[in-house]
Amino acid sequence: MAATATRSDKVRRIFLQFDANKDGGLNRGEMAALVVAVNPRVKFSDEQINAILDEVFRTYGEFMDSEKGLTFEGLLRTYDDGAGDVDRDFDALGLDLAVPEIADVAVVGESDGASSSMANERVVVDPNKKQRTAAWAASPNHGVVFDETWNLVDDLEILIKRLKVKQQGGDGKKNDNSDAYSDAGWSREFGPSSEHSEMVWAESGSDYAAFVRELGVLRSRADGARSREEAFDGQMAIGRVLYEHRLFKEALVSFKRACELQPIDVKPHFGAGSSLYAIGKYEEAKEEFQLALEAAETGGNQWAYLLPQIHVNLGVALEGRGMLLSACEHYREAAILYPSHYRALKLLGSALLGVGEYRAAVKALEEAIFIKPDFADAHCDLASALHALGDDERAIVEFQKAIDLQPDHVDSLYNLGGLNMDIGRYQRASEMYTRVLTLSPHHWRAQLNKAVSLLGAGESDEARKAMKEALKMTKRIEVHDAITHLKQLQKKKPNGGSNGENPFVVVEATRFKTVNEKTTLRQELANAIEIRSFQRLSRLDRCDVELLRREMNDNSVPLSFSGTGIPEKSMRKNALERVLHRLLSSLKPEAFQESVKAINERILSALDESGLGRVDIGMFYAIIAPICSGPPERRKRIAFEALLWRPINEGSSQLKKVDASRYIKLLRAIYIPSRGVSEMLEIHGETDASTVSLNEFLVMFDDSDWGFGVLSTLLKLELGDRKRHARHLCSVCRYPIIGSRFLEVKSRFSLCNLCYSEGKVPSAAKLDEYTFKEYESESEALKDKFTCFSS
Repeated sequence: MAATATRSDKVRRIFLQFDANKDGGLNRGEMAALVVAVNPRVKFSDEQINAILDEVFRTYGEFMDSEKGLTFEGLLRTYDDGAGDVDRDFDALGLDLAVPEIADVAVVGESDGASSSMANERVVVDPNKKQRTAAWAASPNHGVVFDETWNLVDDLEILIKRLKVKQQGGDGKKNDNSDAYSDAGWSREFGPSSEHSEMVWAESGSDYAAFVRELGVLRSRADGARSREEAFDGQMAIGRVLYEHRLFKEALVSFKRACELQPIDVKPHFGAGSSLYAIGKYEEAKEEFQLALEAAETGGNQWAYLLPQIHVNLGVALEGRGMLLSACEHYREAAILYPSHYRALKLLGSALLGVGEYRAAVKALEEAIFIKPDFADAHCDLASALHALGDDERAIVEFQKAIDLQPDHVDSLYNLGGLNMDIGRYQRASEMYTRVLTLSPHHWRAQLNKAVSLLGAGESDEARKAMKEALKMTKRIEVHDAITHLKQLQKKKPNGGSNGENPFVVVEATRFKTVNEKTTLRQELANAIEIRSFQRLSRLDRCDVELLRREMNDNSVPLSFSGTGIPEKSMRKNALERVLHRLLSSLKPEAFQESVKAINERILSALDESGLGRVDIGMFYAIIAPICSGPPERRKRIAFEALLWRPINEGSSQLKKVDASRYIKLLRAIYIPSRGVSEMLEIHGETDASTVSLNEFLVMFDDSDWGFGVLSTLLKLELGDRKRHARHLCSVCRYPIIGSRFLEVKSRFSLCNLCYSEGKVPSAAKLDEYTFKEYESESEALKDKFTCFSS
């Protein structure tokens, strides 16, 4: 081979070697032969080859000839972008500039640094060993570069094999984490091999400690390489092998060392992020993926092939922290960069479903299924989205498709049971829950729902047995409450209802009267209960209202302009999600997801008038302030301050009256939709230039007819959450009464908050009018009794 050969000459020689039909282009077959030949140690699957070719031909489309394939200029550009090492490939192929023959690839010799015992073990290694070891080397710029690195890989495999033999002799082989790497979307780029999926390592004990010590020797060998590049190659290879064998903590050490050696390289950050995610450190995983993303975006086309996977994995890491709106942004970006990335589309659809954007979820999931029709998870989530939209027949079809594709798909069976229960098919629901329990015997929710569905089907005895089984599985309060309720229903049965009569009737609101003004009106209580339900679901009652003031003072929001040109402090929903994460920092990821979903469905959808995903942050703070925790006067005061914080009022001590009026009406439209939506229509076109002070604002706010006077009733519900009324049960639902008790003064029956607000009364109590007195606590009822006796 000529010593003076230029880079271009070598690329041209490689090109000519594989241009079999001599048409001046490399078609898919010729390009596949090139990829295989320059990676002699790798045994590619057809799927891997096709993925590599798709990426190369897409990334270098400008160098493609529609009939011939990739041109010489295109191949040269792939090397210029770092997709391969031309010198290494040229030598690996054994090419000579003058002789167009491919020499046999020489066997790499052993390193002098290897221990004699490992060297002896290497002699008898299966000849396909390295092909299996390097299954993750799916493209030229992913694989091992230096020959000495292969020795490190071989020796590490020997160490792992020794450890596995020792641990499998005890309790080393387990399967209690098998679905942590299911088709939930974790990147196939860095997903652990299914070959090692059942191994869970016992990290305590002398065997593992000895393995770590010997692993340290291998890392030292890698660090002692002749160049920084070779040391980096060694640490990356060690990290990959460890990751493949689910030794995530040890893999992380090697990836972190590789990050130190080449801080701006994408791959070690990507590997570190994957390892951190695998051990449950989602925040740190997110940070590593963000570093990988920054490096990839500034590295040109060199990392274009990896960008979709970085976005996917970053989205998954964000989901691990409960931040679905932020995850959606990255799944969208991955799908834009790689339109056939069905996993990104499925994850996008699932995340949109999780935040309550059902129509968008259906669209993304249908696209994922179009690309991969046998994707059971996508069918399951599509069915859930359709059910949320009320299209139950299509939902049943999709659930059934998922079950046909994967008969043990627990989520599909469980959710299909829930759908059948929702539409009154209790027997069918019970069958679904039975199948779930066959596959997952400790699924207490399925057991509890099976009991409820059997009760709905009229099989009380079987329901009672199922309820007892649920109690054996968990001591959660939901099961205890359900059992208590079932017992009360059983007690009630002999006294009435045997002739088919409904145990209660719903009475129109005009027939409900109150003894005095202290007794809450039925409609007002109904509105307050609905707000309280949202308050609990959103967990905003756990957010101290003073935190809103701190957010306004400590975090600046840049001005933006709406379509009308009015300046406002607005932010995208995913950025607002980060604000909510600070406000609700005590929540676990699952609870935070539920919170964001509730807030997105009820508040953000109303504030995003343009549909562009941007929200007026000052108005948002003002809307949530009344239902945060804290004294009522502080809630109202901070709502006022949030409105002043908006650019339209900033710098003033008074609000524009039109702005205050719009806020009150928007507040009512969001929290009391039955009375507020029509009022919103009156807002547009108001031009009143007058202003209101804090005191005037409070008068507007507290108005029971046109303001948010329901807050006083909401406060009563908040305080009454833990108040019980001795042994008093609601005469309709038979549950113990919590909060206020409403006593009908003539028939002397009692109702709970919910039944009173819904207008339910016992069928046996037939009156023209029902007059109620409210007792907030049992001490009030006792005072009434003593007053009655004394009189």
